[in-house]
Amino acid sequence: MSTSIENLKTFDPFADTGDDDSQPTNYIHIRIQQRNGRKTLTTVQGLPVEYDQKRILRALKKDFACNGTIVKDDELGEVIQLQGDQRVKVMEFLSTQLNILKKNIKIHGF
Repeated sequence: MSTSIENLKTFDPFADTGDDDSQPTNYIHIRIQQRNGRKTLTTVQGLPVEYDQKRILRALKKDFACNGTIVKDDELGEVIQLQGDQRVKVMEFLSTQLNILKKNIKIHGF
């Protein structure tokens, strides 16, 4: 009676197979922050450097009829702040107008 167990071969499921595209992708993070009461802020960070953030901010403010500003942060770089909950609208704007892939945009909050 020879019993050979075939399924106990050494296999590392976390081993690097080399077939994945592991280039570092810089995600664009869209977050919402609660201010006071019902007031909220939408922040957009991680936009690529080749885009002019002032022009993007001007277009976002005009399209969404809200106010906004660019805040310079030491760790995060330049962050766009918009009044109100504009997360889905900003994602649609970035994907249609700037041709940024939706898989590179992360929406956070609630």
